[in-house]
Amino acid sequence: MAGVEEPRHEWRVPWQVVALKIAGAVLFGVLATIGDHHQLFLAGVVALGFAVVAVRDLVVPVRLSAGADGLVVAGLAGRERVSWNDVDRIRVDSRRRYGLTTELLEIEAGDQVHLFSRFDLGASVFDVADELMKSRP
Repeated sequence: MAGVEEPRHEWRVPWQVVALKIAGAVLFGVLATIGDHHQLFLAGVVALGFAVVAVRDLVVPVRLSAGADGLVVAGLAGRERVSWNDVDRIRVDSRRRYGLTTELLEIEAGDQVHLFSRFDLGASVFDVADELMKSRP
């Protein structure tokens, strides 16, 4: 049928994560206004870091989308379309350190490796990996 577009699956940064980053920017911004010069500098740098990642999340909330034609990976540097033919591997890397488990979705496409956490996707990286494998032709 003409005009019918294939449905895409999208994964976005949860609003709660964005709110925490904004709160961190505000908190450290306030801390940067009190204290000595060393605290001012350090708190200012941290506030700026939180602000940058919060703005990134507000400007580009959808980090990954998938459809029949491939993937769209988005970030501050822009959007990149990745054809399914260019995707070499999709896997979840799980590591345990200091009592914490870190899980990252890895998408290898040629020389590029795209990494996503559950905080980027708003879903379990295992569920997203399964959905990507089902979407892949």
